[in-house]
Amino acid sequence: MKILVCMSVVPDTTTKISFTDNNTKLNTQGVQFIINPYDELSLTRAIELTEKHGGTVTVANVGKADADAVIRKALAIGANDAIRINADPVDGQYVAEQLAHVIRSGGYDLVLTGRESIDYNGGQVCGLLGELLSWPAVNVCTRIDLENGKAIFERDIDGGRQTVTSSLPAVASAQKDLCEPRIPNMKGIMAARTKPLTVVEPVAVEFASTYRQFETPAPKQAVKLIDAANAGQLIDLLRNEAKIIA
Repeated sequence: MKILVCMSVVPDTTTKISFTDNNTKLNTQGVQFIINPYDELSLTRAIELTEKHGGTVTVANVGKADADAVIRKALAIGANDAIRINADPVDGQYVAEQLAHVIRSGGYDLVLTGRESIDYNGGQVCGLLGELLSWPAVNVCTRIDLENGKAIFERDIDGGRQTVTSSLPAVASAQKDLCEPRIPNMKGIMAARTKPLTVVEPVAVEFASTYRQFETPAPKQAVKLIDAANAGQLIDLLRNEAKIIA
């Protein structure tokens, strides 16, 4: 069983975000980067599956050399090897195109992603990979198992939970509740230093989108305290300033 885990490198959720170049690029100065949490769930489940059924886990990332330290953490958690496609992850379509090229030549049985990256929250890559590879694709899975040469997926739907059985190869994305992410131990950290991290150049594809401008949310306004005896003022503010009542 060969499993490939698609991994994004994202800013830590506690990072204060700012932009440069007329608000067209993320300012990476002082930003702490981590494995995308949903991708970490995929990685953990992939390792669990290979521990049970045998096989290998490869991590693939579209990014520049500054992502290598985070990729090494994925190797420390338990991945066997890693591939970094040496390009900026412009958008979901571009990332999927680059990953699909690697997957086609890798002979993988199962490809796992996170449901979305926590920076752009696009949630596109799993479905795009299924289309590009002509493989079954199942999104936001809370269970991923292998039985009798087939993949078993469960996911939440309106009013219940759906079970999907799929032939292999297949693509699936991880949702929370899939598993508990693993923490690398000292043995894993030491082993990660010598595990293969292969860097490949991107294939030429046309960019599907461009970013014109980013902006941070408007700062929260100061709290206004209204005397308990002055309900009329409160109603006026809710109607005319906050505009949340008619």
